[in-house]
Amino acid sequence: MINEQIRDREVRVIGEDGQQLGIMSAREALQLAAEAELDLVKIAPKAQPPVCKIIDYGKYRYELARKEKEAKKKQKTVEIKEVRLSPNIDKNDLNTKVNNAKKFIGKGNKVKVTLRFRGREMAHVQQTKHILDDFAELLKDVAVIEKPAKLEGRSMSMVLTEKR
Repeated sequence: MINEQIRDREVRVIGEDGQQLGIMSAREALQLAAEAELDLVKIAPKAQPPVCKIIDYGKYRYELARKEKEAKKKQKTVEIKEVRLSPNIDKNDLNTKVNNAKKFIGKGNKVKVTLRFRGREMAHVQQTKHILDDFAELLKDVAVIEKPAKLEGRSMSMVLTEKR
């Protein structure tokens, strides 16, 4: 809320240079702001009495937007990378996939390991679960299992994340 939108009887006023001007009526505070050719902005509406500051409102909004932008820059988005395996995968192929997963986890991403079944391979689902267990075992020094292996349709998948 700014200027005439402030309807409180008493407000705590902070001057443009940051010093406390004390508790006064909203009209007096608005007069002070008008004399300084600035705006009266309600900073803390929940406080008792509400805190208002005499500042340039346009500049204040710009500063808030800039702070928000800076906070967004520091955020890190986590992607989910997928590694696909098949039930009859060989040791060397498995090691290659493990190295790829290590790279993804090293960059801070999550890894979804999917074991795809085709045709008659569906009859041997329980015998091939050990492939996902071996995969997780090979990555245990850098990753932990976030979601354990689960059968979904024709594929079994689990999610690994970086170890904290």
